[in-house]
Amino acid sequence: MGNNGSATELSSRLLRLVIVGHVDHGKSTLVGRLLSDTDSLPEGKLQFVHDICKQQGKEFEFAFLLDALEEEQEQGITIDTSQIFFSTKKRKYVIIDAPGHKEFLKNMVTGAADAEAALLLIDAKEGVQEQSRRHGYILKLLGLTQVAVVINKMDLVDYDEKVYDRICSEYTAFLNSMGITAREFIPVSAKLGTNIANLKDEMPWYNGPTILEMVDQFEKKPPPDHLPFRFPVQDVYKFDERRIIAGRVESGKLKVGDRVIFSPSNKQAVVKTIEAWSVPEQPSVATSSESIGFTLDEQIFVERGDVCTLADQLPIVSSTFDANVFWMGQKNLEKGRKFTLKLNTQEIECEVLEFKKAIDASTLETLTDQNFIAKNDVAELTLKTRNPVAFDLFGTCATTGRFVLVDEYDVCGGGIITTYTPATKSDKLRDEVRTRDFNWVKSEIKPEERAYRNGHRAVLILITGDPATGKGSLARTLEHSLFQNNFQSYLLDRRNVNLGVGADVDDPKNTGEAESARRLGEVTKLFLDAGHVVISTSNAFHQEDQADLRLLANPYQVVEIQVTSQPSGDPDLVLSVDEAQNVKEAAHKIQEFLKEKKILMGHNYSI
Repeated sequence: MGNNGSATELSSRLLRLVIVGHVDHGKSTLVGRLLSDTDSLPEGKLQFVHDICKQQGKEFEFAFLLDALEEEQEQGITIDTSQIFFSTKKRKYVIIDAPGHKEFLKNMVTGAADAEAALLLIDAKEGVQEQSRRHGYILKLLGLTQVAVVINKMDLVDYDEKVYDRICSEYTAFLNSMGITAREFIPVSAKLGTNIANLKDEMPWYNGPTILEMVDQFEKKPPPDHLPFRFPVQDVYKFDERRIIAGRVESGKLKVGDRVIFSPSNKQAVVKTIEAWSVPEQPSVATSSESIGFTLDEQIFVERGDVCTLADQLPIVSSTFDANVFWMGQKNLEKGRKFTLKLNTQEIECEVLEFKKAIDASTLETLTDQNFIAKNDVAELTLKTRNPVAFDLFGTCATTGRFVLVDEYDVCGGGIITTYTPATKSDKLRDEVRTRDFNWVKSEIKPEERAYRNGHRAVLILITGDPATGKGSLARTLEHSLFQNNFQSYLLDRRNVNLGVGADVDDPKNTGEAESARRLGEVTKLFLDAGHVVISTSNAFHQEDQADLRLLANPYQVVEIQVTSQPSGDPDLVLSVDEAQNVKEAAHKIQEFLKEKKILMGHNYSI
């Protein structure tokens, strides 16, 4: 390696550079030149490749410097290199080679494509190709604004300034249409070394920077410490009595004593320690780009895919969002097909809810009256996930605002989340609940303490089923039986809520039904917070109402007891209509079930 400053200084100034371009436009040759002209090759490597070429009777190519095996050189194949380092007098660089859409988008979700600047190659002889435009669009998806265009193989067009001007004009117009401004258009011959490290006499009409001068003008992105704290959970490790939550700080800062929230579950705790590997002393602060672990002041269930944030910097949690998607699947992207969405460490099934606009990525023209996109096209659309996910808008926090789509085992698309508005009643309710929960004035008494005093955990028992099956009588008997056993039970009838806190709801049986269910859920949450076993029953509970009640009751458990001869959905316990008629036996069966699930624990258990 060239000795251009101390290793520590260079490392602190390392800039991540991505090189993209059409197949055969000369990426490998350019990278080979950069390594050679900056004296960044291992000693003897250049001469070794020269000797190999001489033995094989072929002309030396700088692209061969990237070949890892002699067999690949014999076949004329250039392998895809993931990370290559070179240094100038100013700093050290790592090149993220982007040989094609598929590899590029795979890297995008892992963060490997989190480049700070880009060189985009165009062949002077072939001119602007469709893939040149598509690569430009991908740079936009990645949020890259520091872009220089390298017009390569100028020797094949006799260094004609008119060719250079034509490509500049055409590609400038295309980039401008996406809001990207190229820093410079640099005419080069990577093969001959023209304008790579030094300006040559072949193009006296060009007075701009060389490639090395251009990359030294790129600015390093400041660490995203100023952004909201984002920590996608990669895994949870158990050491002795400790549970260490491991992952990478994508943005922001974390310190011991911070109260953190895990989304989408809304679970929260306080950071007890920050754990780092191979350090003499454990830190008290973690910053962006650090891979760390931390422990919490209480044991809560956290899993891979959760996104940890500070309590006052919440991400968006929703099952729907608007996105721009670049598609590369062999089959069309269309409504109804299921895909896996990978967003940081989250993986979940999703589908297209609505196509807003289909776009030809090579021209940016709208494809009218089209409810699908084909390979290499782009869409503005709304995605729906099977369960809520945590994310940010790409313009707010890029790393938690971009994703890839996977069809079986293949990456088939990538995109960025552009906008979000609650599209469904559930999304709107979820937003309201999160606002409520994180502004809730909390009691000094913990739920575990109430459970110890009461001999049971707080739970909502929801008795559902067909009309006239004895649910009301069963609910009253169950409440009384629990009370007789010294458990804190309360029968919360929906009609009572409608008569009281819901008295102003217009026609709760029809248009006001959703609001009636919401108010029942909010009253239920108060009783659950007080540690009670809450029992409720209604003929009118639809599946959507039940989902809303579970959301409103969170994090407390909801147990559904279904009285029916034909079970539907996924109830926790099913009682036949005949069983429910014998209310005492049915109430006893429910209590045994609750003991089995460790909801009723008696007054002699310890915490």
